[in-house]
Amino acid sequence: MYKNVLITGYTGFVGQNLYQYLGSGIKSTLVSRNVSSESSSIRSGDKVTDYAALRDSQDGFQAYIHLAGKAHDLKNTADDQAYFDANYGLTKEIYDRFLDDEQAEVFVFVSSVKAASDQPDEVLTEAHSPDPVTAYGKSKLKAEEYIQANLPEGKSVVILRPCMIHGPGNKGNLNLLYSIVSRGIPWPLGAFDNNRSFLSIDNFCSVIEEILEGKFTSGVYNIADNKPLSTRDLVELIANVSDRKPRIWNTPKPLINLIAKAGNVLPLPLNEERLQKLTENYVVSNEKLVNELGKPLPVSAEDGLIKTLQSFRSGQT
Repeated sequence: MYKNVLITGYTGFVGQNLYQYLGSGIKSTLVSRNVSSESSSIRSGDKVTDYAALRDSQDGFQAYIHLAGKAHDLKNTADDQAYFDANYGLTKEIYDRFLDDEQAEVFVFVSSVKAASDQPDEVLTEAHSPDPVTAYGKSKLKAEEYIQANLPEGKSVVILRPCMIHGPGNKGNLNLLYSIVSRGIPWPLGAFDNNRSFLSIDNFCSVIEEILEGKFTSGVYNIADNKPLSTRDLVELIANVSDRKPRIWNTPKPLINLIAKAGNVLPLPLNEERLQKLTENYVVSNEKLVNELGKPLPVSAEDGLIKTLQSFRSGQT
């Protein structure tokens, strides 16, 4: 296993979980734009630094795990250039350092399924010709293209495209859905029939661990739990975790769409973008990844979601 690892974006949800998952067997150098008192929780022997200090450093690393970037902004308040600066510009900088690092053996870029498609018409595989429409997806794709145009000899380069990652401490649309269903409020979107893929943080971390074992073939890989779930399935899981009976209403779609349009301008809990997130089909194939691993991901979709939902109930948000 690669023991000397650089991890960017360690203060984020994924970075914090990955750092704890890898444990003390790895010597980690953790990079963030904001190095703060959080460094007090870092294990002895590990190092915290910022990007300016990293640029001046001559340290070498066996493995680079590049998590840092700008996440998709559901409120649409960020300008396009901010995505390209973070998701392309910073990736290029870290990747160029990897290329020049004589000790480096593997580079892992955590991209996104949104680099391939914002709303695929069918099950999304790695063979899909990328067609992102948002600045977020386009910036991730541009970073992928730079990496693939500059592949080194004798080193491994793995591009991971996770779908929606969740776990204890995660904030996002799952929290919104939980807050509705757990209070016994009827779920009004039962008329929408959809399936989507999720990814538990434990499954994500297990894949990184496998890559650090040094047995992973270079390439682009989707990461998703072993099967998709419908929003109806998710509502039922939340109700069960909350010790409630699921209340699902099949409210007519035209009425829901009207409310969502109003939510674009009024402070309603539902707007068109949120409605799309909650009801769209977004199924991601992990077949290529599973074939590379030689085994399914260790945590089932249901078990991973139950763990996340239970953390909401116990207040670990």
